[in-house]
Amino acid sequence: MKFAMSFFSILALIITGTLFFQYHAYSSDLETGNGEFHYSQEIEIVYRENSLDIRQHFKNLPNQKVNIKWPENAVNPSCFIENEKSCGRLSEEVSYFKKGETKSQSVSYIIPIEGGLKDKMLIQNAFATLTNGEASYSVVHISTDSKIVGQWITGLPLVGQQQLSLVNYTMFSGSGTVRDIYWQAGNLKVQEQTPVLSIYAPEAISKDFLTSLENLQFLNDEHVAIIQEKSPAKEHDDRLLFLPELTEQAVEQEVIMSQIKSQYKFKDSPTWLPEVLASYLVKDTIGSDKTKDIVKTLKEYMTADQEAAWQEALNELGEEPISPDTMDKLLSEVLEAKTSYFKLNAAQENGTYPLLFEDERSVYVNDVLKEDVHVILHEGQVLYTADTLLPYLGYTAGEGKNGYYVNSDNRIFRFPNEPGFYVFNQRRYSTISEPIIKIANHYYVEEAWLQRLFLVELQKSDDRIQIITQEQQE
Repeated sequence: MKFAMSFFSILALIITGTLFFQYHAYSSDLETGNGEFHYSQEIEIVYRENSLDIRQHFKNLPNQKVNIKWPENAVNPSCFIENEKSCGRLSEEVSYFKKGETKSQSVSYIIPIEGGLKDKMLIQNAFATLTNGEASYSVVHISTDSKIVGQWITGLPLVGQQQLSLVNYTMFSGSGTVRDIYWQAGNLKVQEQTPVLSIYAPEAISKDFLTSLENLQFLNDEHVAIIQEKSPAKEHDDRLLFLPELTEQAVEQEVIMSQIKSQYKFKDSPTWLPEVLASYLVKDTIGSDKTKDIVKTLKEYMTADQEAAWQEALNELGEEPISPDTMDKLLSEVLEAKTSYFKLNAAQENGTYPLLFEDERSVYVNDVLKEDVHVILHEGQVLYTADTLLPYLGYTAGEGKNGYYVNSDNRIFRFPNEPGFYVFNQRRYSTISEPIIKIANHYYVEEAWLQRLFLVELQKSDDRIQIITQEQQE
């Protein structure tokens, strides 16, 4: 009984200590502003005298220190006195909100626009943001002089606009945040608005096109604005999309790619990698020819069970950055075989690299480890990297005018570009299979031909492949 009491006393001390350290870490996050949180915001913008005068109201703030990140070109950031508590948490140097119970705080600042508003002007990263915070809902009001005629656009749904005697007023509101705003002079108008899309175009859109949009499958319901524009902006907020032509395919692809780039983080990834991921998530191949080739290759190779496991793995991708390496790791787990398919295709600028599998065992030549010799499995064949292996066997090897040449002091081979034969010591020999195979600009020697032509013995174990030359055997 005493033992039991002692055990539970020790256990209670451990739990208490763990809770203490967790609470201490949590409290430290609150003090230093490291705790993640969501907030809502209302932004009032008045364009006057070549600048945007902005009042930004942050709501539902957490009871912790919150660092403010001002726009790079913001001028005169300060408190905006909306009520007696609206600036109570703002630090003297206006760099953060102090820890406190007040959930709403208001600030003001000016964004200069050199030369004033210009047609087709994209104003990027125009608003203040909160470190470790994410805006869950935003409302934006924009007012301009009534003499200035044009259309403001954000990625949020357009609530309404009004032409008054002195000002033109536009209002947007919706889920998520807003970073960029776009201005276009003239008669650009919202032609259609759905829960996911706002389409701005100078002329009315056909009913057939609008009907086709109803059947499109998107990744999420975050609203985006599509602007018909022959000269699209090169860099812009993911919620602003510029299309020269309004077609069902273009809208689907641009919206989905915008959503996937905002939903996932990509690191050191070629442009086609997000397209591959999107193709599986919406279950419809979209993107470049290379993307289509990659998806087609994987679909043709995988069994039904493997494809289901691959689909599930992609659906469960989290917040970690996605790269060719992470995709290869997932694919290797699903196929239960090591592959660098995505990494090799990232390095292949032209065309598509084939799906190869790698034998992970170390390769030894006469008991000496050769780290630059690799073994791959391709279409039922076991292949060794010819350029790196054959020199260790006493040969020079390389591509020449009429094929691939492998030479030693008394053994001379030529493997021509056309299939069906090889030449050994000036004599031609017919073949059914190819001894030397070229895959994506790399040469490989097939395993059975390696033993037959280059007089070696292979010894394999669970962790190594031993290649023994004839001299060593003697």
